[in-house]
Amino acid sequence: MSFLSSQNQLSEPQISEFFDGCPVPAFAIDSNHLITHWNKACEHILGVSAAQMVGTKNQWKPFYLYERPVLADLIVAGSLENVVGTYYHDDDKFRSSVVIPGAVEAEKFFPHLGHDGRWLYFSAAPLRAPSGEIVGAIEVLQDVTAQKSAELDLRRMHQDLELQVVKRTHELAAANEKMEEDLRRLTAAEAELVRRNAELTEVNRKLSMTQEQLMQSEKLASIGQLAAGVAHEINNPIGYIFSNFSTLEIYIDSLLKILTAYEKLDKDRGSTVLYQELNAVRKDVEIDYLKEDIPALMSESREGITRVRKIVQDLKDFSRTDTALEWQWANLHQGIDSTLNIVNNEIKYKADVIKNYGNLPDVECLPSQINQVVMNLVVNAAHAINGGRGTISITTKVVDADVQIEVEDTGAGIAPENLSRIFDPFFTTKPVGQGTGLGLSLSYGIMQKHQGSIQVNSIMGQGTTFTLRLPIRHDAPQS
Repeated sequence: MSFLSSQNQLSEPQISEFFDGCPVPAFAIDSNHLITHWNKACEHILGVSAAQMVGTKNQWKPFYLYERPVLADLIVAGSLENVVGTYYHDDDKFRSSVVIPGAVEAEKFFPHLGHDGRWLYFSAAPLRAPSGEIVGAIEVLQDVTAQKSAELDLRRMHQDLELQVVKRTHELAAANEKMEEDLRRLTAAEAELVRRNAELTEVNRKLSMTQEQLMQSEKLASIGQLAAGVAHEINNPIGYIFSNFSTLEIYIDSLLKILTAYEKLDKDRGSTVLYQELNAVRKDVEIDYLKEDIPALMSESREGITRVRKIVQDLKDFSRTDTALEWQWANLHQGIDSTLNIVNNEIKYKADVIKNYGNLPDVECLPSQINQVVMNLVVNAAHAINGGRGTISITTKVVDADVQIEVEDTGAGIAPENLSRIFDPFFTTKPVGQGTGLGLSLSYGIMQKHQGSIQVNSIMGQGTTFTLRLPIRHDAPQS
């Protein structure tokens, strides 16, 4: 029996809760390449039920027309050296994960999925036994078709908008030249201007709708990038829970031996031989030690289970959508703590997090969107720290009728020529494949929606500080 299958039997509620509760499509295989888990999100996006897949080696069928290994198979087989050119090409963006050692990720278009095909981003990470041996792999998927379509639409819309602005500028210049010669044409020119402004208003409305869709796509992209790290965070407590259960099995066997000896003595209470046998068994199993160690093992296991439940609940809270855009009163500190729990694997190897929380009241806001802004800033701060362990400080306080959140890092800083562009859509200084260039742009839009602000102060070689301010009470804009 593999580590993964044993773990599944001993702690199935925890593993099933993570897989089925996770909004990101995911599946896992064991060391024999057999599918052990196929979550509901995976059923939905690929149209294949878990009943059809679990226990088989058919993980390739939903993706390819012929049998070939998927990323999880390559992880288990340990054969990643020559996959580029054999199974993946440059346009598939195959690469090693910068977060999880031994994990890989890729992006590919599958024309047979859905009505018009789908773009999928997929990543796989190893599952290891306490000894470090690879006993399986987990692969997570993300449908990025909408994101790619939104990016293309946004680029086209920007181009159309620029063309319309240029065209309107020329028309206005011509109208000004003729205004002195023919005053009667002034009315027509003004009417034309009104019509053009109406067109621009409609374009801006459509652009705003596209931005909302892009915001949700970016959130899902962030969850997809973090999923392997969350799996790693969950795997650690499950590992020592598994070890504790193995020890408890031995302890239970010892207690059953004592119970058997007591039963024998109960049937023949006058037997000196049975009494001596009972004492020998008690001495052999060290009953006093068991009485001390069993509660400790149970307490440690309960702590691990609580940790797993907390991570899964935080991931559920972060991934929910504000579809109704319902403003609600929220505790910002709780939201920040949940976000830090989700991105813990992104920052724990790079920096220490220092929380300087002030006494904040509840704030009327869209909580998941504020969490998304905090996540973008904290992950960016971790990525900016190189060449040694750094510090990320989060400070909150009340300023007049606003609350203020500061995220400060001791990273490399932002070059002066880039400071004026960091909030531009698609602008990024990260290597290709490590950033969309939308995180800070969407964060800027979220703060504007909250009638707040986001400011940055950075010194090269010393670090960067982002300051968020938003009103405690949200005033709905006048229609």
